[in-house]
Amino acid sequence: MASEEINEDYPVEIHEYLSTFENSIGAVDEMLKTMMSVSRNELLQKLDPLEQAKVDLVSAYTLNSMFWVYLATQGVNPKEHPVKQELERIRVYMNRVKEITDKKKAGKLDKGAASRFVKNALWEPKPKNSSKIANKGKSKN
Repeated sequence: MASEEINEDYPVEIHEYLSTFENSIGAVDEMLKTMMSVSRNELLQKLDPLEQAKVDLVSAYTLNSMFWVYLATQGVNPKEHPVKQELERIRVYMNRVKEITDKKKAGKLDKGAASRFVKNALWEPKPKNSSKIANKGKSKN
């Protein structure tokens, strides 16, 4: 970055920030090119419905976030723009998908095993004295 010519249209103090921003935009551009190289149908065919929902939600959230940044660069307050409600709506759906994912990961109760545990915990062995009493009666005869 030192070899780049510093433009006098902006303060020198923010040059490093602008360079970092430019590099970030380049990285986003590369990611978008990678995503766009595969057709959406091909991508979605390889995923289960929950993963498809995640891809759709992340894509929508990313596009709306980029629009938020665009509005900010144009001097429009994005907090007063409908994009704020759209981002909130997408966040709600993202939370729903997260809840579904968490429920899938949660342990499931094996009813058969649970009933065996309870049955064995409640089972009481016969007293040892009862077998000795029976044997004493037999030995006297």
